[in-house]
Amino acid sequence: MTMTENQTPLGGDLPIANRFLFELDGVEIGVFREVHGLEVTVAVEELREGGQNGFSHRLPGRMTWPPLVFRRGVTQSNELFEWLARTSGEGFAGNENKLDRCTGAVTAIDHVGTRLRSWEFIDVFPVRWKGPDFTVGSTDPLEEELEVTHHGFRARTQSG
Repeated sequence: MTMTENQTPLGGDLPIANRFLFELDGVEIGVFREVHGLEVTVAVEELREGGQNGFSHRLPGRMTWPPLVFRRGVTQSNELFEWLARTSGEGFAGNENKLDRCTGAVTAIDHVGTRLRSWEFIDVFPVRWKGPDFTVGSTDPLEEELEVTHHGFRARTQSG
């Protein structure tokens, strides 16, 4: 039996990367067209031991996570703007200078909407929103972009 490019060695299809949703504290914010920045980097500290010239000890250092960048078509919903207002500007000042951090999640879903796997982000807050570009004669769809920062993530399967 020949495996296709989208199958696992044990059978079944691999999930595809075009169906996912974004949630904040368990509330669905929406489905986005793109998400970038789901990664972690571990810095490596080198320790040179006296008398050991053959190698340097390499130890794990700080972990860093880039911001997540979401892109989607403009929607009728105001959840993103309400969240942005609570965490910045007058919303931040009116909140006694306490940053409203949330738990965010990106969840991969299959073609029938079953949740497959999630990445849960700790202490999420928005740092940038960009609206659509307008050009006379353009036929491009209206899109918005959201950038959020966080203190790391943990991966979760939906069965556990």
